Amino acid sequence: MTHRFHVVITDFINDELQPEKDILGELSDVVALDAMSEEQLSGRIETADALLVYHNLGISRRSIERLGGCRLIVRCGVGYNNIDCLAARERGIPVANVPDYGSEEVADSALGMMLALSRGIALYNSRLRDGIEPWFYTQAVPLRRLRGRTFAVVGLGRIGTAAALRAKALGMDVVFYDPYRPDGYDKALGIRRETRWDALLAQAYVLSLHCPLTDETRHMVDRAALAQMPAGGYLINTARGGIVDGAAVVEAVESGRLAGAGIDVLEKEPPPPDDPLVQAWRNPRHPAYHRVLLNPHAAFYSEEALGEMRTKGALAARCALRGEPIPNVVNGVT
Repeated sequence: MTHRFHVVITDFINDELQPEKDILGELSDVVALDAMSEEQLSGRIETADALLVYHNLGISRRSIERLGGCRLIVRCGVGYNNIDCLAARERGIPVANVPDYGSEEVADSALGMMLALSRGIALYNSRLRDGIEPWFYTQAVPLRRLRGRTFAVVGLGRIGTAAALRAKALGMDVVFYDPYRPDGYDKALGIRRETRWDALLAQAYVLSLHCPLTDETRHMVDRAALAQMPAGGYLINTARGGIVDGAAVVEAVESGRLAGAGIDVLEKEPPPPDDPLVQAWRNPRHPAYHRVLLNPHAAFYSEEALGEMRTKGALAARCALRGEPIPNVVNGVT
């Protein structure tokens, strides 16, 4: 009898698994646990030949050490900070990601949030819906023309590049900060490079975050950083919640240092009731009520992007089960 593998989707997916079964069905059984915490994986992943992990939970060393014969952990998404890649490497388990599934969608969301805020679209809608008068353009005074304004990109990877090109198409002056990007990308893309973080902040009318969450970038955007931005600018975060100090955003919006913020990602998702940014956003008496946009980590989503994410994650698992080269390995295990 031919051996059948066992592939486990740990979280997020809870449907009929047709994309995964179409790709893996001849080789493997596929199950979806729809777990919301790592603790819910105990006793359910130990025999997995491959794990497909999304973003509702983390895979720590304690889970990895229970894996008996796992050939691959796929982070079905771009960021992989929720997986202990070092522990996996010590066990000889490759960790791969899906880096290109939603680049367009996230870049579109970043620009959409910027436009909704900087053109007063969200502010007008919010204030008028609440019955705040007058029914007139002065509700959002002052707004500035976007052409020539500085769009500052933090992290010039796939998504950061896509966002930069979209902002450039609007006539904005695009500058990026990415100490890990080799020289020449500024010339290839027709944008500017800034090598100093403080210098980038000092010119950022829009600060758009597209970097991974690491020890280096955690709370990179804090009170000190926001204080260096020109007054009346905008913050957009479609990257990772931990890059931003949410309490600092509340203060910056309240003081007018930030005219608005578009936030797709929070440090804890769903956020706890005492999250200061969420509290301010829900408070009709706080400026954040009209000037902050919150989305539920949804910038990645379109039906096409979700399909690509699932398909590419399953294809990586198929490669591992068949002993073929695995695409997009991020922890150095081959």
